[in-house]
Amino acid sequence: MAKIGINIATGSLQKQEMIVGIDLGTTNSLVAIIHPDTKQPVALKEFDGLSLVPSIIHFDTSGQITVGDDARKYLLKEPHNTIFSIKRLMGKSYRDVQNQSSFFSYKIIDDNTEGLVKIMVGDKFYSPVELSSYILKELKTRAEHILKTPVTKAVITVPAYFNDAQRQATRDAGKLAGLDVLRIINEPTAASLAYGMGLKKEETKTIAVYDLGGGTFDISVLRITGGIFEVLSTNGDTYLGGDDFDRQILIHWCKELGITEDELANHKALAQELRLVAEEAKKVLSTSDEFIGSVAEQEVKLTKARFEDMIRPLVQRTIDSCRNALQDAELSIREIDEVVMVGGSTRVPLVKESVSRFFNKQVHDSLDPDEVVALGAAVQADILAGNNKDFLLLDITPLSLGIETMGGLMDVLIPRNSKIPSKAGRQYTTQKDGQGSMRISVYQGERDLVKDNRKLAEFNLTGIPGMPAGLPKVEVSFLVNADGILVVKAKEIRSGVEQSIEVKPQYGLTDTEVERLLMDSITHAKEDMMTRALVEAQTEGQQLLEVTSQFILKNPGFLTLAEQNETEHAIKALREVMDTGTKDEIQAAIEKLNEVSRPYAERLMDKSVQSALKNTKIK
Repeated sequence: MAKIGINIATGSLQKQEMIVGIDLGTTNSLVAIIHPDTKQPVALKEFDGLSLVPSIIHFDTSGQITVGDDARKYLLKEPHNTIFSIKRLMGKSYRDVQNQSSFFSYKIIDDNTEGLVKIMVGDKFYSPVELSSYILKELKTRAEHILKTPVTKAVITVPAYFNDAQRQATRDAGKLAGLDVLRIINEPTAASLAYGMGLKKEETKTIAVYDLGGGTFDISVLRITGGIFEVLSTNGDTYLGGDDFDRQILIHWCKELGITEDELANHKALAQELRLVAEEAKKVLSTSDEFIGSVAEQEVKLTKARFEDMIRPLVQRTIDSCRNALQDAELSIREIDEVVMVGGSTRVPLVKESVSRFFNKQVHDSLDPDEVVALGAAVQADILAGNNKDFLLLDITPLSLGIETMGGLMDVLIPRNSKIPSKAGRQYTTQKDGQGSMRISVYQGERDLVKDNRKLAEFNLTGIPGMPAGLPKVEVSFLVNADGILVVKAKEIRSGVEQSIEVKPQYGLTDTEVERLLMDSITHAKEDMMTRALVEAQTEGQQLLEVTSQFILKNPGFLTLAEQNETEHAIKALREVMDTGTKDEIQAAIEKLNEVSRPYAERLMDKSVQSALKNTKIK
């Protein structure tokens, strides 16, 4: 029987459903459970007492796969066949990561498309989903070995800024690994659950969870009231972490040693050696003032002071995110009661000092920052298993979700920071007579025009009965489920025609898109408001032009010559300002055309009513 700090493999485990918590990390991954006797979350440990499994995969020439510590040694020996930091590629396209391709020692396929990135090992191609599944399968096997019981159900954590594509990719990876993924939860939320285990029911606290891992950064502001965890806001960066600290050291040494970027790209073993020594330097400098090592038989040095100068801009980016998260939560720094540190990169002294200085209080790091997310996932697993009814978890959507309406406008159905799960619906109608289908285009983002946001999916609702424009009623509903996956449904109310889609975007957000979606909505607020007003005026004008033209076409003898001339003049005037005029000029031209057409439109309406009533007897 495996000994693991405390004896978990007891008979009591067989008596209840075993759902594990998994932290699928960029650098390391691990599994945790709620101990059946102490009822406290514990990370599963092997004989060596280590809970962390390096997120590294090696393929040998015969196709055999090795995961974890055994794969680490191949980072230098066979860098082309050894995969690391795969989480950074989840739900991404090559275009998203092409500027970072030199960081990876394995081959990322450049197919110049926006499809999911592919990794080539030998003569085989793998997706990030497949590769992540190998890590999850190793974690599953490891847990079963320790627990002496089958493990088939799990809660898996993801960064708060993972979008729909990345969350779905994580679920798919779990499924490939033979796991029923019951819930995908945000890493900061999981961490808050781990720290929340000791809270008294009558306590109310507002907590900031600062999570800086190997590849991602998240800051979440949570309010805990009577055992209920509510996420007030989230912010962060999907491409910022300890790997970037390593990269700063790597770049510094490359300059000192005269190593060019081309040399790095062409000599993968050298690149990998540099990366590993840089990582070692970072760890040493967390407790020492100087690091001395060697790369390619050349001595390299780095002082703590120089290292801190190099990473200060990166740390400042995390502090800026903290400030944004507070603004979103409409809270001041004074209103934050506790600050929780999560992720191995928070061991860097400058990080702790900067966070403590910003929030003006001591940070909490009593739990192992590498384990705390998995511990929280175990707490969530225990809740889902029905063993812990003290906690209720509310999560939020990090970005607004909506559809494209006429004129390329974004119509938001579920606003950013809405609670998860969340459902919203809205009715729309057709723009043209006899329109038999409607295109539903789904977007994610904060700007008023869809071109400034990110397209998630598109489908056509077909089979709409042929009716005059404006009569069909199409209800579009959004459901963001507990995993943060978006399900879109469109239904024509009169006929019952219905279609739905689970949004599985082809690629993820880039760093610049994340920053633009969240920050441009603030800096361009006034401009966006004016643009929306202009587009709405243009849309109204276009609809009026179509309706008027159709009216004249169908009723050629109903207008007097003077009315025809006036109408043609008004149509021409509206068309002239449609593309170049201001909102007010377009609105004025719309009103002029309405004035001209109103008399004969009313005459036609009166005639239609008289005709309908002609043979009707009133009783």
